[in-house]
Amino acid sequence: MRTATNSKGSLTVISGFSGAGKGTIMKALLKKYSCYQLSVSVTTRKPRPGEVDGKDYFFLTQEEFQRKVDNDELLEHAGYVDHCYGTPRAFVDRKIAEGKDVLLEIEVQGAAIVKKKRPDTILLFVTPPSAQVLRERLTGRGTESPEVVKERLEQAAREVKQIGDYDALIVNDDLDRAVETVHQTIQMLKNTPARQREFIGSLKQQLDDLNRELENS
Repeated sequence: MRTATNSKGSLTVISGFSGAGKGTIMKALLKKYSCYQLSVSVTTRKPRPGEVDGKDYFFLTQEEFQRKVDNDELLEHAGYVDHCYGTPRAFVDRKIAEGKDVLLEIEVQGAAIVKKKRPDTILLFVTPPSAQVLRERLTGRGTESPEVVKERLEQAAREVKQIGDYDALIVNDDLDRAVETVHQTIQMLKNTPARQREFIGSLKQQLDDLNRELENS
């Protein structure tokens, strides 16, 4: 797809129901297209065996994490099971400046926070083709108890109310098709005029300069 400019990347938040296949889609995107970069989160938990600082997470002390919160260095942050997680603004901005399309997988509340701080963020919501398929995927994992499946479906019923806040809905009924749809959607939305103001401003300045040259020649 021809784009307006290739010098700057974008930020896309991918949300969706538990069991919708968000992580699988993102892994396939990263494997298929070199333009994507997975956002690396900061966390206060200890590294697990095999995890690498700066690749899997940026591992911080609680004091370091709180300092980043106080200095507004995180696009969003939340606590889970006695540990804190967040999205570092500097890492995302650096990768975007390098021309990467950064992918960030977070839930709907975090997505709303990121969108407020970065209005040019692309928001995609991933869903199975039906509630029944969602239930089948959750139970088919074999890792969740009936109680957990019930909780996931109740959470989905709450999250469905927020889908209208997203830029696009991705129905994951076929993985290859869903991956290509996500790719095409990101590449289209990143080049909307509202997200290319810097490029448009530069183009306007170039045209003004060129017309002045012609008038004075």
